[in-house]
Amino acid sequence: MSGLTHFDGKGDAHMVDVSDKDVTTRTATARGHVTMSDATRALVAAGDAKKGDVLAVARLAGIMAAKRTADLIPLCHPLPLSKVALDLTLDATGVAIEATVRTTGRTGVEMEALTAVSVAGLTVYDMLKAVQKDMEIGAIRLVYKEGGKSGTIDFR
Repeated sequence: MSGLTHFDGKGDAHMVDVSDKDVTTRTATARGHVTMSDATRALVAAGDAKKGDVLAVARLAGIMAAKRTADLIPLCHPLPLSKVALDLTLDATGVAIEATVRTTGRTGVEMEALTAVSVAGLTVYDMLKAVQKDMEIGAIRLVYKEGGKSGTIDFR
């Protein structure tokens, strides 16, 4: 299990000890997309979805999810987040989602950003599934990371 930080020498899963890491400002941005039909997209654009404002509710769900990441991902550290921002925009094929998360601490916020995007996408699906069940949630990925030992990584 060499190189995998969440496994000890015996191969057992464990939470990484970050107490010796430097406290730095850490930022991560993730993106994803919900692909849908033109008719479903038009409902979102017009604000006519029966469950309400799809983008606003999904934004709140993503923020809430980022704050609860350690409850969902077993080996994540609970972190005091200083920023969670979600941008949901309609594009030609559906809803583009971007989440940026920041903290000052000893470990990064990549999982929080990825969780925010994932749950926002699931919320878009939930709010629109009555009109379209074959929407696709995908392309969820880390696009930017800053802080900590590895410094800045930009995949944009």
